[in-house]
Amino acid sequence: QVQLVESGGGLVQPGGSLRLSCAASGFTFSMYYMSWYRQTPGKQREVVATITTGGRTTNYADSVKGRFTISRDNAKNTVYLQMNSLKPEDTAVYYCNANRGLINYWGQGTQVTVSS
Repeated sequence: QVQLVESGGGLVQPGGSLRLSCAASGFTFSMYYMSWYRQTPGKQREVVATITTGGRTTNYADSVKGRFTISRDNAKNTVYLQMNSLKPEDTAVYYCNANRGLINYWGQGTQVTVSS
């Protein structure tokens, strides 16, 4: 069955870095756009970064441009989110998403907490 398993979340101090990973299985990973979303209590889930199937094109939310980098390894069926210069407002549950047309798959989420 389809699985997206996120890892790499945790507690980090402001200014620190984390690298999230999302391992995919059960579908043809290379044919899907991959994205990272995040959500805080009481707010809508928002897209953080997206990468196209071949990895040639990426897009970022304005709030993370210059600090976060999305990448993918189609041989390993894995997408990554490198997060640098983290701020307290980056605290959220981060979700991995796979999209192809009307098809969307979601991971279970990983908590990222930025606090001193």
